[in-house]
Amino acid sequence: MKKLLNTLFITQPDVYLSLDGDNIVLLKGQEKLGRLPLHNLESVVAFGYTGASPALMGYCAERNISIVFMTMTGRFLARVIGASKGNVILRKKQCLVSEDEVLSARIARNFIIGKIYNHKWILERMTRDYPLRINVEQFKAGSQHLSSIMLSIRECENLERIRGLEGQAALTYNQLFDHMILQQKEDFYFQTRSRRPPLDNVNAMLSLAYTLLANDTASALEGVGLDAYVGFLHRDRPGRASLALDLMEELRGIYADKFVLTLINKKVINKEDFVRKENGSVIMTDDGRKKFLAAWQNKKQEKITHPYLGEKISWGLVPHAQALLLARHLRNDLDEYPPFLWK
Repeated sequence: MKKLLNTLFITQPDVYLSLDGDNIVLLKGQEKLGRLPLHNLESVVAFGYTGASPALMGYCAERNISIVFMTMTGRFLARVIGASKGNVILRKKQCLVSEDEVLSARIARNFIIGKIYNHKWILERMTRDYPLRINVEQFKAGSQHLSSIMLSIRECENLERIRGLEGQAALTYNQLFDHMILQQKEDFYFQTRSRRPPLDNVNAMLSLAYTLLANDTASALEGVGLDAYVGFLHRDRPGRASLALDLMEELRGIYADKFVLTLINKKVINKEDFVRKENGSVIMTDDGRKKFLAAWQNKKQEKITHPYLGEKISWGLVPHAQALLLARHLRNDLDEYPPFLWK
């Protein structure tokens, strides 16, 4: 159980939620796991849904406290709310901002600053941890280039310009990505990003990691009442969760890329976990995917200190924390959206 930004996150599986007076009570079988007053809560997010009493749902609906149900893997199931009071205003504001390219750019640039900052941190960390195994000067030059791009983005209010600068930063980072693969070099290498289909083992892993991360961010956005399909950097396209793609930008490197590199460099995944199809695409085997997903779930349980909130949370709750911060910005509770800047 974790309270964060007036949201109660229940991460233990098989917990039943009930009401006692003005308090939410967490029950697992006959054991009482916790009890918390409801009067300061805006929402309750339960992973591994077992059940919630009608009395609790009615109490929360009357007081505009949403109850969100997720699977243990973070897939969004449902959101229980009362009569529309605040969420319709939030979604209308989201749509209004999305229609205005200047306002969209002011949020989008923070997503991309977060992305580039975290890429820079990854490069700097490599120079610190593996100075004898990489070209330190090359990595330092890449880091400096990313810094200069961030300065250009900081005051930019043009979406096309932001996308262009992000592309430059991605090129610099991708040119160094292969050098961060320190083990199994014959079987794992990165030349360029190939998506549909992935053409090598590394791209197959990156595609799976990005898909999982996009699902997590979409669920987090739905959980706070935002529309995952109305974005700011990524514009509207049928069937594309544009805002989820926006929100995951700052987490791509520090969350997904680092995860993939760790699995390769620690030899958790090896060449036997892939198969090449007749069309040249590379996919993971069933056993390889199982190992990947098990490691992903373990990663989500690791504890960190959120750089903006200063609170200890699990990696799995980071998309939810960022979604909450984005909703607060759109409600004018925060002057700017604070990106996730890992340190």
